[in-house]
Amino acid sequence: MDQLTHYRCLIKQFLQERAELMHAHPISGLETLCFFDEERDHYLVLTIGWQNKQRVQYITLLARIRDGKIWIEEDGTEEGLANLLVATGVPKEDIALAFNPPELRHLTHYAVA
Repeated sequence: MDQLTHYRCLIKQFLQERAELMHAHPISGLETLCFFDEERDHYLVLTIGWQNKQRVQYITLLARIRDGKIWIEEDGTEEGLANLLVATGVPKEDIALAFNPPELRHLTHYAVA
């Protein structure tokens, strides 16, 4: 399996696991959705719904594959997608924590871009 296919499989696996965990502990009025766009390499876990007559929508996880690297755009998990990826053997230099400002990314020990 080539690297790109491997990264896609890992991201989809972790996002599905997160979505299933959220489904196992539902919050009344909210629904968790998992989206995979392999053509553009965009992967998303989104929560939407209504609570207390207010519209709720938030991104739990958003990752992209860009220039052969995994860009984590949003990560609202305790364990952290980057930590899970590293634990499976993905090198830190192949993961960009895009939710950090570009000028601070060199401090993270992950890819700068």
